[in-house]
Amino acid sequence: QVQLVESGGGLVQAGGSLRLSCAASGRTASYGMGWFRQAPGKERELVAAFRRGGSSTYYSDSVKGRFTISRDNAKNTVYLQMNSLKREDTAVYYCAAAPLGATISVSEYRYWGQGTQVTVSS
Repeated sequence: QVQLVESGGGLVQAGGSLRLSCAASGRTASYGMGWFRQAPGKERELVAAFRRGGSSTYYSDSVKGRFTISRDNAKNTVYLQMNSLKREDTAVYYCAAAPLGATISVSEYRYWGQGTQVTVSS
């Protein structure tokens, strides 16, 4: 059974930084990993993930250049470094795992963490 536990969220001022962590248990070494977020009244969106077939990454336009996804397979942990945070980054951030491997196809993510709240104040 795959379990994902996010941490690192909190309250930060605009322009600040946070690093989210997602600790995975279970056989996830070959799984694709991604970060999603959901703001109040909005749909959940994919913000960062690893692309299939190589080491390249995907970022949504709203976070490109500010967020970085990384993975430490030895620790079975995925990170999301968030810099230059804006108020519109306020959301619950979720880590998710895709059994078929790295993907930007939302439907392939089958395992989800409980989420961690990120609040950016002005």
